[in-house]
Parts: sequence; C-alpha cells; structure tokens
Amino acid sequence: MSPLATVRARLSGQAVDAEVPSRRKESVAPAPARRHGDRLADFAGRAVIVSLFTLFVTAVVVDVSRTGHLTGLLLVASEGLVVILTLIRRNAIWMDRSWRARLLTAVSMAGPPLVRPAAAAALLPDAVTFVCSAVGLVIVLLGKISLGRSFGLMPANRGVVCSGVYRFVRHPIYAGYLVTHLGFVIAHATVWNFALLVAADLALLVRAIQEEHTLAIDPLYVEYQQKVHWRVLPGVF
Repeated sequence: MSPLATVRARLSGQAVDAEVPSRRKESVAPAPARRHGDRLADFAGRAVIVSLFTLFVTAVVVDVSRTGHLTGLLLVASEGLVVILTLIRRNAIWMDRSWRARLLTAVSMAGPPLVRPAAAAALLPDAVTFVCSAVGLVIVLLGKISLGRSFGLMPANRGVVCSGVYRFVRHPIYAGYLVTHLGFVIAHATVWNFALLVAADLALLVRAIQEEHTLAIDPLYVEYQQKVHWRVLPGVF
C-alpha cells in the first residue's frame, strides 16, 4: 500500500501496522497500538516534565528576586509553553517509539530545566542577553502558535503544519530554543549550564532528523520538505 493509502487507512480507523514500511515497523506504530503501556509512559513523561519545570522555576524566581536579572524568566516562559502544550496535545497518527527517539527526546528536554542561574558568571550585560532570549522566545511563540495542539515531544505525526513560521524552516521552535539557550548561557556562563545546553541542543538537532524520518511516511510532509529546504538554520542546517 502506498504512503497516501496508509494515511487514509489510519484516518478511517483501519489497522495499518502491516502497512508501515518494514524498516520502521518496530519503532513507528499507529497511535492506538500498545495503548495501556503508552498511557503509563505518557503519564510518567508528563509528570517528570512538570516536576523538572517546577524546580527550574523555583530557582529562577529566587535568582530574579535576589539579583533583578530577567533573562532567566524568558527561558521559564519558553519551557512553560512546552509544559502547557504537552498537556493539551492531540493524539498522534503514528509515533516513533524507538529507544533512539526516546533517548534524544529525554536529553533535549531534560537539559534546560536542569540549568541554574549564576548571575556572577555573566559574559554580557543583562540587557543584551535579555534581548537575545526575547528574540528566541518570540520565534518559539510563533512556532507553537502555528503548531497548536499538533505539538508533541516524541517524534510523531500529529498532522503536517506548513503555515506561519513553518514556511521558512521546518523546525522553527528548535531554532527559537537555540537562540533562547544562547542568551541564557551567556547570562549564566557556568560549565554546568554550558555542558547541559550543548548536550541538549545537539540532541535537539539530531532529534529534528529523527522526527523527519517519522514524518516522511506521510506524502504531505515529503511535499513540504521539497518546498522548505532548511530544518533549523537557513543556509546552515
């Protein structure tokens, strides 16, 4: 069966396990498969995200009240959107459940909530890093507004979005993350923060490639790739 026929079968409620390309059968499966295990894993994932985010917010609020530096608050806003959209996301048409996808998602998501403010280590004035983080946050906001409830963490097809900022790069939210993380690590330049964000952002870029392997099952996404050539950074990647 062709990829288009697979999409139609999935949307009409037919079983499509057998229709997923053989090289992806073990890792990419229709959303209804393994429902009980998926629900437990999904609940655990959301609980971990909320817990890490709560600890991060607490640390940033304490730092802002002590120093008055606002750059960290923009990272809080960016990560807060992740939490909100994770809780209201729609179900996937199919999802990549491979351990590679799980590991990339875990590393890219765990890094930002684990960074800690350290204003004494700032490399540039707070006004500069605030503007840098604000630009990144605006990109993230525009990307998440375009994506809406199609947002998710694991590589999955929740509907192909090609409007808004998705007309310029295929992963604008990731581009915004990179800019926001850059602003934060310049404002709080410790070895701990640098190592965490470099690891998280490298995982993020590899995750973008992994997501496209999943989305490319859908002919609509293949058509979108032909129109928008760059993943995250125009002219670079």
